[in-house]
Amino acid sequence: MNLRIPAGLLHATRLVRGGDLIGATEAIQRALRGGVPAPADKPGDTDGVPIEGQYRVVDANPPARGPAPFEKATPHTPSQFLTRSYTNAAGTREYKIYIPAAFNGQALPLVVMLHGCKQGPDDFAAATRMNSLAEEHGFIVVYPKQAGKANVSKCWNWFEARHQHRDRGEPSLIAGITRDVLAAHALDARRVYIAGLSAGGAMAAIMGTTYPDLYAAVGIHSGLAYAAARDVPSAFAAMRGQGSKRGRRKPHPDTAARRVPTIVFHGDSDRTVHPSNGDDLIAQASPQPSAPPAREHPFTQDEPTVERGEVRGRAYTRTTYRDSAGNAIMEQWLIHDAAHAWSGGSPEGSFSDPTGPDASREMLRFFLQHQS
Repeated sequence: MNLRIPAGLLHATRLVRGGDLIGATEAIQRALRGGVPAPADKPGDTDGVPIEGQYRVVDANPPARGPAPFEKATPHTPSQFLTRSYTNAAGTREYKIYIPAAFNGQALPLVVMLHGCKQGPDDFAAATRMNSLAEEHGFIVVYPKQAGKANVSKCWNWFEARHQHRDRGEPSLIAGITRDVLAAHALDARRVYIAGLSAGGAMAAIMGTTYPDLYAAVGIHSGLAYAAARDVPSAFAAMRGQGSKRGRRKPHPDTAARRVPTIVFHGDSDRTVHPSNGDDLIAQASPQPSAPPAREHPFTQDEPTVERGEVRGRAYTRTTYRDSAGNAIMEQWLIHDAAHAWSGGSPEGSFSDPTGPDASREMLRFFLQHQS
């Protein structure tokens, strides 16, 4: 019998022998797909789906790994992508943490990434390429994972009132994961950032609103404002852009006066989450005149800077809002003709549009301008 091993699998074998397990995994996935990158997802309807449209799952059942103690990377070790878990009174959530090869105990920044529905840490990491940026710029990335038993579509429950408060529900789990990783690796507590896509973007908005002392800046892609919905019917209404003024609710009284610097990405052809939600996010993130930080640094909301350009076939409009000191405290990116997908992402992940501005790189640039 003449057995012919695909070239992709032979390449993966060489990567394993060389110690590059992540590269080997990617090579195997490409070989099983016949070497053809998966196409970017198209927008879909919201009927029967809590937050997303059509989707493609890259890694529906990654190898299960039980909880293990934190392991600090040592000098000259390869990068690590580890599975961990966190438990508090609200439940248990797994998460993955990416530690770049350059980590040697220094106080690096931390970026928390919240996936969308029908996604998971591996899929979201592939789509956003945030791990590659961690290697390039030197920071740690953590990907909390929504549990299927908490939401059948693995959506973060941003639309339920019980998950919109500090120290309760899913926000308490995400904050707990953030603090545990900070402490275990002695990271820079002043440079902690959170970003998310769709349902994850909506939850990132909740985290920035309820934990302004923990996160220095927030990135939201195709998401919704804090308390834009309180139940499933109002979630669908908000996603369709109906009654958007209700999405501009004031933060809950249990939040601090500080408004967290925010960068927002949204496609103007998004048929899953209406683009008007991006406007609601910017309105909500605007410092209030009565808040102490706003009195110290008046907000020049009536004088934003508008830039128009094109990247890899996608036109965009970027609006930048600055305080009186000239610091960019909000950016709104409207990607023209783009659907419900991560702008400039990798086709290796779902809900990713390889065209357009690189949302991951632009978010990171914005993040690193800010400290809490």
